[in-house]
Amino acid sequence: MMRYLIGGLLAVLSLGSTTPALGQDSRPGIAVLPFENGGSFGQGKEDFEALRRGIAGMLTSELSLNPSARLVERAEAQHVLDEQNLAAAGRVDAATAAKVGKLVGARYMIAGTFIDLYGDFRIDARIIDVETSEILKVVRSDPKLHERKDLFRIIQSVAERIFTDTKLPALPAGKAQAMRSREVPTEALALYSRALLYEDRGDKAKAVEFYQKALVAYPEYTESKEALRRAREK
Repeated sequence: MMRYLIGGLLAVLSLGSTTPALGQDSRPGIAVLPFENGGSFGQGKEDFEALRRGIAGMLTSELSLNPSARLVERAEAQHVLDEQNLAAAGRVDAATAAKVGKLVGARYMIAGTFIDLYGDFRIDARIIDVETSEILKVVRSDPKLHERKDLFRIIQSVAERIFTDTKLPALPAGKAQAMRSREVPTEALALYSRALLYEDRGDKAKAVEFYQKALVAYPEYTESKEALRRAREK
């Protein structure tokens, strides 16, 4: 009898404890939401809808290079948006972003817009404090990079500015060099974006098809390789 009483007491104490579990990841969590189309021309509606996810996916990947941050999977944030019906008309305000952040365990949320005017491209990103629902900073892609053919570099420039404005330590030299040396063609990024769109819609066959097309366009596309593997396992 005494053994059961002691066991119950220990269970109650453990539930009431606020001490972080041993080995718990204490790094600030960052989640990236689908980017809004700020008014684009020159591509089809489906292309822009796909880019909303593609930009978020690639920005998440670039931010994950910083070992001082913990990145929430893009699909996890998207799942919460869909499940909670929080993305009406494709727009998410700061309060909604903060709500999603709390549900996925993020400290910062990244939301924003892109504008593609017949190949003249720009991205603006908002850094949102999940605890206060405040927009801490709005960062803009490097104005020297504005052609659609440089889309990957444009996304990278946003990632670098987010590192600075969330006060994360700079990237280690090796990772910074690897980041600068990679070049994902816009064609491959567009195909990858399409695959994400189809995957979010539950069309596995189309998602697999477009992940494969992205790899044909850029065989070293790590994100597409991993996504293809996960899609096939579902």
